Amino acid sequence: MITRRLFAGGLLASTASAALAGAPERSLRPQVRPLGLLIRTTPDASDIIRDAGLGGRVGFAVADAVTGEVLEVSNPLYPLPPASVAKAVSCAYALDRLGPGYRFRTRVVSDGVLSDGRLDGDLWLVGSGDPVFDTDALAGMAEALAAMGLREVTGRFRVATGALPEIWQIDPAQLPHVGYNPAISALNLNFNRVHFEWEREGEEYTISMDARSANLRPAVQVARMQIEERTVPVYTYTDADNHDAWTVARGALGDAGARWLPVRRPAAYMAEVFQTLMQSHGVRLPSPAYDDRAPETALVLAEHVSDPLNDIMRGMMRWSTNLTAEVVGLMATQAGGVRPANLTESGAAMTDWMRDTLGARNATFVDHSGLGVGSRIRPQDMTQALINAGPTGTLRDLMKDIPMRDSAGNVIADHPIDVVAKTGTLNFVSTLAGYARAPSGRDLAFTIFCADMDRRDAIPADQLERPPGTRTYNGAAKRLQQALIERWGIVHA
Repeated sequence: MITRRLFAGGLLASTASAALAGAPERSLRPQVRPLGLLIRTTPDASDIIRDAGLGGRVGFAVADAVTGEVLEVSNPLYPLPPASVAKAVSCAYALDRLGPGYRFRTRVVSDGVLSDGRLDGDLWLVGSGDPVFDTDALAGMAEALAAMGLREVTGRFRVATGALPEIWQIDPAQLPHVGYNPAISALNLNFNRVHFEWEREGEEYTISMDARSANLRPAVQVARMQIEERTVPVYTYTDADNHDAWTVARGALGDAGARWLPVRRPAAYMAEVFQTLMQSHGVRLPSPAYDDRAPETALVLAEHVSDPLNDIMRGMMRWSTNLTAEVVGLMATQAGGVRPANLTESGAAMTDWMRDTLGARNATFVDHSGLGVGSRIRPQDMTQALINAGPTGTLRDLMKDIPMRDSAGNVIADHPIDVVAKTGTLNFVSTLAGYARAPSGRDLAFTIFCADMDRRDAIPADQLERPPGTRTYNGAAKRLQQALIERWGIVHA
C-alpha cells in the first residue's frame, strides 16, 4: 500500500510497478535505430563486461524511470550483495515510516526538585537513538544545565537506554577495529567511535583515547589502549568487565598517527563524557545506573533536537554512514509496530516493506547499511524499486551526484549525462544504483551489481583489511559502471 505521507512527499512518483515483472533472464539487445554512427559504434553491454575482466558475476537492469519500460538487462534475476546500495532502500523506508520532518530528541530529565542549584532527585540522560549526536551537542546540554543554576545532584545519575535495542556490532564478520562497524544504542556519540592518537617521545609513546569533536577532546576510560611488543596483528580487542580493552602493535605505530576505533559500549561512552562535561561546570555526578525508561512525569531540564530526518538522510546518502542507516532502519521497523531484537529481524521487516511498497518481489536484508554480505537483491528488483520511488521524487533528491570521468580519471565537468546514485563497496563487491538523465531529457533507472564472491571468500584472515587486488577490482568495476551508463545515454536516449 502507498501511504498518504509517502505519496504526498513525492517518494512514489510512478506507478509502473508491473514493467519489470516479466524481465527476461537473458540480456536484451536494443533494436538498432537509424541514429547515426555514434549508436552503431557504441559497444554492446556484453563487450563492456567482457573487457572489464572482473570475474565473478555482473548483473544489471536499466529501464525508463517514468514508463517502466525495460531497456536492457544482464543477469537481472541473479541475487547479489547490494553493499551500501541498501542504504537507498533504508532511506526510503525511514522516510515512509517516520516522515521527512522527524527529529531525534536527546534529553536530560528529572523527577526531583531543583532549588537553589540543588537537585533533590535522580538526573536522567535519555537517548532517542540520534545517530549524528556528537560531543559538542552533549556539551551544549551540559552548558544549559549549568546556565539554569544546577550545582549539585543528591540522587542517582541514571541513563535510559530503551529507545533502541543494544547491538554489539553491525556485522560480526568484520575486523574488530574498523570504525565503520560500531555498536548501536539509544545513546550514540560521535558515530560510536573513539579517537586513538599516538606520538613517539624518544623510545616511548604518548597515547590518548578521547571523544573528540570539532571543539572538544574529553578523555575517556570506557575504551583503553595498551601498546604491546609485536608487529602483527596491529590491533586486538577484548571485552573487559567495564571497558573496551584494546592493544596495538608497537611495530605498526611509526612516529605519530591517529585512528578512529569502534565503541562497543555506546551508552556508557556517552554517560562518561557527560560526567566529564558536567564536572567542568563544577557538578559531580555519581556512577551511572542504566534503565529502560525515565519516569513519564519527569521534567525536561535540557534537550538537544536533531536536524530533520530529510537532512540526516542526505548526509547518510553522501557519506554512507553505517550507524545512521542502522538506527533509522531500526526506528522505522519499530514505527511499523515491530520491536526487533537484532538487525536480522529488522532487516526482514524492511524486506517485507520493500516488497509491499516498492514492488521488489525478491530481496533479503540482514541489516540496513549493506555492511553484512548476507543481504541479497536482484538487479531487476532494485531497479523496480527505483522506478516506483520516482525519477523526480524525494529519494532521487537525496542521492549523491556521480561525476563522469575521462580515461585518466578526471571529472568531465560538462558531461551530457547527469547521474545521481548510491554507491556500494565491499571487498570484491562494487555496486551502483540510481538515476541517469540522458541528453534528451529521458530519465533512466538503473542498477549495476558486480561481485566476485569466490574471490571474496578466499581472502586469508590476515589480509581482510586490505586484501590484494581489491583496489584493482574496484577501479575496474567503476569503469565498467560508467561505460554502461554512457552506453545507455547514447542508445536509449
